[in-house]
Amino acid sequence: MKLRNIAIIAHVDHGKTTLVDRLLQQSGAFRDNQRVIERVMDSNDLEKERGITILAKATSVVWKDVRINIVDTPGHADFGGEVERILSMVDCAIVLVDAAEGPMPQTKFVVGKALKIGLKPIVCINKVDRPDARVTEVVNEVFDLFAALDATDEQLDFPIIYGSAKQGWVADSPEGPQDQGMAALFDLVLRYVPEPKIEEGSFRLLGTLLEANPYLGRVVTGRVFAGSVKPNQAVKVLDRTGKVVEQGRVSKILAFRGIERQPIEEAEAGDIVAIAGLVKFNVADTLCALDVTEPLQAQPIDPPTLSMTFMVNDSPLAGTEGDKVTSRMIRARLYKEAEGNVALRVEDSPTGEAFIVSGRGELQLGILIETMRREGYELSISRPRVVYQRDENGDLLEPIEEVVIDVDEEHSGVVVQKMAERKAEMLEMRPSGGNRLRLVFRSPTRGLIGYQGELMTDTKGTAIMNRLFHEYAPHRGEIQGRRNGVLISNEQGEAVAYAMWKLEDRGPMMIEPGWKVYRGMIVGEHTRDNDLEINVLKGKQLTNIRTQSKDEAVRLTPPIRMSLEQALAYIEDDERVEVTPKSIRLRKTHLDPNERKRAKQSKETV
Repeated sequence: MKLRNIAIIAHVDHGKTTLVDRLLQQSGAFRDNQRVIERVMDSNDLEKERGITILAKATSVVWKDVRINIVDTPGHADFGGEVERILSMVDCAIVLVDAAEGPMPQTKFVVGKALKIGLKPIVCINKVDRPDARVTEVVNEVFDLFAALDATDEQLDFPIIYGSAKQGWVADSPEGPQDQGMAALFDLVLRYVPEPKIEEGSFRLLGTLLEANPYLGRVVTGRVFAGSVKPNQAVKVLDRTGKVVEQGRVSKILAFRGIERQPIEEAEAGDIVAIAGLVKFNVADTLCALDVTEPLQAQPIDPPTLSMTFMVNDSPLAGTEGDKVTSRMIRARLYKEAEGNVALRVEDSPTGEAFIVSGRGELQLGILIETMRREGYELSISRPRVVYQRDENGDLLEPIEEVVIDVDEEHSGVVVQKMAERKAEMLEMRPSGGNRLRLVFRSPTRGLIGYQGELMTDTKGTAIMNRLFHEYAPHRGEIQGRRNGVLISNEQGEAVAYAMWKLEDRGPMMIEPGWKVYRGMIVGEHTRDNDLEINVLKGKQLTNIRTQSKDEAVRLTPPIRMSLEQALAYIEDDERVEVTPKSIRLRKTHLDPNERKRAKQSKETV
C-alpha cells in the first residue's frame, strides 16, 4: 500500500486535535455506531482536564487506497522537544492557523523547525466560522512569517486550504462548499505530499517517541528509513555517536491503524511503527540491522531554560498521604521520565538527597510534578530558577523569551507597566480587532515566573499570554520579587477557627479550620514585608461570663487557594512547596526558627 507521512503543527488551542478527530471519523476509522470521546487523541487525564496536548501521538487513516500516517503534536512551547523530533519522522507538515488569532509564537517556533529541515508545509486556515475571523489578513501574516523565517521559494509556494475542524469541513475557499467534509484536505495530501524517501541498505529506524508499556516493556515509535524488520529479528541499537548501546531481538511490531495499534508481521521502509523488545533503546538512538555502523542523524534539541530541585518530603506530615516517599523511588521515577523526554534533564545534587530537574518552562515541570503526585509520590520542591550560561568572556547570560500578550485596550497600561518592572523590552503594540491590542515583548524568563496569575488579576481574566524561548542574552539586572512577607505557624496541630479569626488583621490565610499545620509551615500572607510567626491553634478561653460580645459568631474570610503552578511561582528562595497526593502546602526550608535566623545571617554575610 502507498504511504504518506504528515504531522499537524500549530499554536496551542488552534484546533489540531479536533482536526485529527474529524479526519479519523470521515476516513472510516470508527464504526458508524461506535461511541468516541471528543479529542480522542488526548489520552492522558491531564490532557483532558487542561484541554492541551502534552504528548505527541501517531494514528493512521486510509484514503483512496493510500495509508496516511498522521502525528498530532503539542502546541505549547514547553513541550517543543516533542515537536522537534516528530518533524524528522514525516515528509510534510500541515500548519494550522486560527482565522482570528493568526500566527502566534508557537506557530513561529514549529514552522521555523519544519522549514529548517526542508519540509514543504500545507497551510490550513482553521475556525473560518468565527465571527471575528480575518482570513485575508491572516494569510498575509502567514506569508510574512514564512519569509521572515528564510523559507525557500519552493516553501513559500505553499497550498492554502480553509475550513472549520469543529464543524467538520475544509474547502479551497473560506466560503465552502461545506458539505464535502474533509475530502479536500485528504486529496491535497495525496497530491502534494511526496511518498516517503527510502534509503538504500539494511534496516534502520530512528527512535522518536518512547513509552513504558506494562505488558511489552519499553516501546519505541519511529520511522523506518531503510530496509524492513520482522518479529524475532536480531537487531542492535546505536547512539548518536555510533556506539553500540545493546543488541537484542524485536519481540513485537505494532502499526497504527486508526486509534488502535495492531501487531504486524513486517514493517517496511517509509512506515511509522512502534517496536518492543529492547531494554536500553532511547529517544534519538538508531535501531538497525547488525551490519549497520552509521547512526541516523537526529535533530538537536533546544537547551532547558528553567530548573527546580526535587527533594524528599521531610515535613512532620511526611508519609501520611503518599506511599512513595524515599529518595530512591523519586530518583528512579525522574530518570525514567528523562529517558522518554529529551527536553528534560535530571542531575543528582552533590548531597545525593535532592535532584535538579531542568526543562523548558513552568508548565512542563508543573505537569511532571502533578503526574507524580497522582502516582502517589510525596515531594518537596524548590522555587523555579533559570538556567544561566556564560559567554567566552565569562559574562553571565540568561534566557530571554518572546512574549505576546493579547489584551483589552483598557488594561494595556498596567500590562506595559508590569512588564517594564520585569525588565522586558516592548517590540510592538498593534490593534488585533475587537478593541484589543497585541503587545510583543522580549523579557527575561526569570521575570515571567509567576506572572500569569498576576496578569489574569490585572486584566480581569481577559488577557492571553504566549511565550517562546528566543535566545540567551546578557543578564538584565535585579528584578523585584514578592513584596509581602508570610505568616508562619509556630506550633503543630489542627488549625482553630477562633484563632484564625483573631489573626485576620495580620493578613489573608491560606488554610482552613481543621487543617493540619506544623511548625515552619506557611499559613497565610502577611500584610507587611516581613515574616511573622503566629499561633493558629489557640482556642477560645472558656469563662462563666456570658456577654453579647464574647459570643460573636466566627465568620472567616475565604482563604487564598493556590494551584500547583501558582504555589511554585509564589515561594521565595528560602521556601518550598510540599506536594502530596492530597495536599499542596507551603513551608519554610528550615522549619526551626533558630535555624532560619542562622541561615539568613550566613546568607547576609556571604
